[in-house]
Amino acid sequence: MNYPSPLEIFYKWEKEKPNDVFLSQPINGVWHNWTFKQVGLEVRKMAAYIQSLGFDDKSKIGIISKNCAHWVMSDLAIMLSGNVSVPLYPNLNKESLNQILLHSETKFLFIGKLDKFELIKDGVPNTIECVTFPFYSEDYPIWDEVIKDVDPIKDDIIIPIKDLASIIYTSGTTGDAKGVMHSFFNFSFATVNASKSLGISSKEVFFSYLPLSHVAERLLIEFCCLYNGGKICFAESLETFADNLSSVSPTVFLGVPRIWTKFQQAILLKIPQKKLDFLLNIPFISTLIKRKIKNNLGLSRSKNTFTGAAPTPTSTLEWFARLGINIQEAYAMTENTCYSHATLKENIKIGYIGPALPFCEVRLSDRNEILIKHDALMLGYYKDAKQTNEMIKDGWLYTGDEGVIDNGFIKITGRVKDLFKTSKGKYIAPSPIEMKLSENKNIEQVCVVGSTLTQPIAIIVTSEIGRKLNSKDLYNSLKLTLDSVNNTLEKHELLHNLIVVKDIWTIENQLLTPSMKIKRNSIEKKYSDNYQKWYEANRILIN
Repeated sequence: MNYPSPLEIFYKWEKEKPNDVFLSQPINGVWHNWTFKQVGLEVRKMAAYIQSLGFDDKSKIGIISKNCAHWVMSDLAIMLSGNVSVPLYPNLNKESLNQILLHSETKFLFIGKLDKFELIKDGVPNTIECVTFPFYSEDYPIWDEVIKDVDPIKDDIIIPIKDLASIIYTSGTTGDAKGVMHSFFNFSFATVNASKSLGISSKEVFFSYLPLSHVAERLLIEFCCLYNGGKICFAESLETFADNLSSVSPTVFLGVPRIWTKFQQAILLKIPQKKLDFLLNIPFISTLIKRKIKNNLGLSRSKNTFTGAAPTPTSTLEWFARLGINIQEAYAMTENTCYSHATLKENIKIGYIGPALPFCEVRLSDRNEILIKHDALMLGYYKDAKQTNEMIKDGWLYTGDEGVIDNGFIKITGRVKDLFKTSKGKYIAPSPIEMKLSENKNIEQVCVVGSTLTQPIAIIVTSEIGRKLNSKDLYNSLKLTLDSVNNTLEKHELLHNLIVVKDIWTIENQLLTPSMKIKRNSIEKKYSDNYQKWYEANRILIN
């Protein structure tokens, strides 16, 4: 198998399709397009500018920005300049930003599309040279001005495929983020094989809105588009997201569970479930309703429609399947270059993910931990040999996820490290219980806790639909769910009660990771003083 580097592929499109649009982005409601030729000129000029600064080879260069055309351009420019990219989540606080910049020894930083850069600006050490993307900020020299009089690199520079390409800091549900090191080969191996398995072609239109600093968005959107010569369209803002998605109508779409929940809630606010059920039972009307919903969402052309980053409730997958939207679950992690398992569109088994992608071996440990082996596992954690050796043993990546395998299909049943012990000394796996609770569409977020209690309890954040209910109706709905879920649990797992909190867990308040997983340690820290009081109330509490 041939594994060309991202730069080699880009050179190919510069020559073969220079006038085809590669990147398309709305700015103040107006779409701006960049062809492969135009992107090439920007990238070659910026790479020349970076080289003129005299950094040592393989210096670390950061990118902190929401997704935009210049994010991709800066990534390619870093590669062409012979340096190593350090992508950063755009919603980091200043302390986390500072910690990563210092740990990675970043010498240069691209600063782009951010909500409130002034809140994190102090996290950027004065020793780091910065350039801002056009359209967003004037705190530092601006991209266009910096490269205006720079002569572009004309040669098609080939970087050794096994060289370090990027250090990706994991969002992490606990502790400081770890820097995962990946080579150009890793990106190429994962992209080439994933593209082939998923049937991705040169005609694909990708929609980019999940952070490009996350390995899933970078691999599926940036690299799969680049390697296949497709087109990336960006969302402008949260407010325009729905309109942008609808107008782009991508052929490849990646969502996380919370996005699918938001889509579902938006549909149900317009068409209540009973009415929707009625309309879907009328043959001709059913076809029209499905088509209209797909068109309104912007998914009418989507050939590969994914969910990932965290488990999606089977009830949600089944609900969308009834609308003709067949969501494919994907499972991977930063440490294996986002290459492990993906459900193929012609072979969906709801509740399971898989089978494993080509050249990927998988097995379970004696404690049912999922172990992965292939040629594109991380090079290791930057400056952390100890944790690297704990993560990779005898060539196998220990994922920390617990699962089962059925005819090659994998089901994630929880996190090995998320297990907690009640005061009775019984172990609880919270994730499967949370999945069952979240089938109630009045619940948006849930965290099962109870390491100091006799029985576990569940802390709940209601959905937009749930918040519209009066207290009595919400209580009755939660009571039905509590009784139903408890009927499926072992005696030591039985939920003592449910507690509805007023807070909404977000990335900004540090209760969700940037990939929108709950941060259990942070949630425990925030609420643990109330556990005993809530437990003794012995009933569903709506705060």
